[in-house]
Amino acid sequence: MDFLTKLENLQQKNNSLLCVGLDPQVEQIHKGFSFTYEGESLIFEFNKWIIDQTADLVCAYKPNIAFYEAYALEGLSQLKKTVLYLQNEYSRVPIILDAKRADIPNTAVMYAKNIFEYWAADATTVYPHLGMDSLEPFFAYKDKFTFPLIKTSNKDSNTFQNLKIGDTPYYLKMAQIISKWKFANLGLFVGATYPEELAQIRKIFPSTVILSAGIGAQGADIEKAVKAGIRSDKKGIIFNASRSIIYSADPAKSAKNLRNEINKYRSV
Repeated sequence: MDFLTKLENLQQKNNSLLCVGLDPQVEQIHKGFSFTYEGESLIFEFNKWIIDQTADLVCAYKPNIAFYEAYALEGLSQLKKTVLYLQNEYSRVPIILDAKRADIPNTAVMYAKNIFEYWAADATTVYPHLGMDSLEPFFAYKDKFTFPLIKTSNKDSNTFQNLKIGDTPYYLKMAQIISKWKFANLGLFVGATYPEELAQIRKIFPSTVILSAGIGAQGADIEKAVKAGIRSDKKGIIFNASRSIIYSADPAKSAKNLRNEINKYRSV
């Protein structure tokens, strides 16, 4: 099943636009939760614990590969276990592997092969700054989705992304150029911490699926983000939250509360 079908089916089934970021840090896990595990597969068991509590509340999961690469081969092994667990036990849940790759076309072919074949992710994130030919290897996987980062959620994204090209900020000029690309499996990433920019992007891309982040620990205004990013059909956006859910005292309750708050503004 392709990414878009998975996403739309699960958004409908779970009445959810919420994505949970599986970004485990061993130091954080050891700080004390109701979760306890002492074996070698700590990261995988933690992920499994989160997944089992939240699978009926989400529209996707988004592991960020950096949180596994940091623990070298053992971390990558536990990412593989996590992916296989999702595919075997929750096969209808799309997996967005947050990898943020960017390179010349020859190298991009290998990045895309790794993400979509070895990791078997349903979608990924990329930087678009090298141009279309650096992204075509990702779009070649027709049943997968690729999300170029247009406007990131961090405070200092303004340093470069808001530089003017004439009277137009770089992020907006980039969006205008990408809007002319004819790829059916093109998504976009726009941070929820910038609702005005999110609204601008939505206007340019009225039907495109947007991946967003910042509504949890980064403190984005949920109402503004939802109203800015939602499509006319009240779908078309995925809101990721990581730390505010996976390190909360009750991940299931936190995920449910966040899903419901998103839905409150979604239905207005």
